[in-house]
Amino acid sequence: MVQLLRKSITALAFFAISAASSGQAPSSPLTLRPDAPDRYVVVPGDTLWGIASRYTDSPWRWPELWGLNKDEIRNPHLIYPGYVIMLDRARGRLSIGGEPTGAPTRAPSTGAPTQARAPSGSVKLGPRVRAESLAKEGIPSIPSSVIEPFLSRPLIIEPDGLDKAPTIVGTQADRVILAAGNSAYVRGIGSAPEESWYVYRRGVPLVDPDSNQTLAYEAVYLGTARLERGGEPATVVLTSVAQEVGAGDKLVAAGRPQPINYAPRAPESKIHGRVIGIYGSLGKVGEAGPQSIISINKGARDGLEVGHVLALYSLGGSVRDVSRARGTIKLPDERAGLAFVFRVFNRVSYALVMNITRPVSPLDVVQTP
Repeated sequence: MVQLLRKSITALAFFAISAASSGQAPSSPLTLRPDAPDRYVVVPGDTLWGIASRYTDSPWRWPELWGLNKDEIRNPHLIYPGYVIMLDRARGRLSIGGEPTGAPTRAPSTGAPTQARAPSGSVKLGPRVRAESLAKEGIPSIPSSVIEPFLSRPLIIEPDGLDKAPTIVGTQADRVILAAGNSAYVRGIGSAPEESWYVYRRGVPLVDPDSNQTLAYEAVYLGTARLERGGEPATVVLTSVAQEVGAGDKLVAAGRPQPINYAPRAPESKIHGRVIGIYGSLGKVGEAGPQSIISINKGARDGLEVGHVLALYSLGGSVRDVSRARGTIKLPDERAGLAFVFRVFNRVSYALVMNITRPVSPLDVVQTP
């Protein structure tokens, strides 16, 4: 497995292949940071974004550091804690310099640990099988703890998306507001096999500022419920409550979060969109800072994919043109930071604000960096 992982990292050695595979020529040569380390040992808690930021001020061009093609970008399991990353300054390329340190290995025939060293002291690789799985230790693209709640919950619903969802039609002892531990009666679950459910209600509309069209609605997360008894109506017990829950609220089967490990990269096509919401602002204007979740008016139909990085621009205002007796002049938009797209729907997407130089507001611009 380790050999296959290493092969996937180092198979393509030239950036020209990477550029051709993405269908997009590089806008400029990739510049390394002057303080980029020649050698770095990956530790738990690292992210692809964070590692790339150690080597370049353009972390979305991470694939260029490795010479990855498009298929390899989609294979997330590339780097693990303990790997030694080596920088070839002459070529501006990263590679793996050795085995994960301190990770036991076991020979398939004898079961004895094996690790041969060449005379130079470098690790000599040979066929073997690890004693423990590294699958759960792969380095993610961005901090998974920040976005994990957003990976399995349906943050976006179509205008009629909850109309046919199971609905709370009655409450224990006719309570108006339900708390954790209270029971509720639900119509529409029927014989569904799912045991765990999320409780939602439709939130504020996400409106395209250019077309004034309602693209979707935010799904307001209210809590979780466990199915106690099926039927019509079914009985559920609320296991947690984040906001008030009552009759008329909707249930959606709980999904399992999928880790976001795709390599950060620029979109293959030109994207120009707008910030249409800041998650949790409930329709208020608000401002987004680092690690905030923003919604944008571009989605899968526009070519956006998980892992795409977009540049954020604050809208330039209008000021009086002092060179003329009358009239105003529009100031240019100013670069504000970067956002990582981690969940994509058909017409809208969610992105995590990675780093900014000024607050991000609704109507600000997002575009290919």
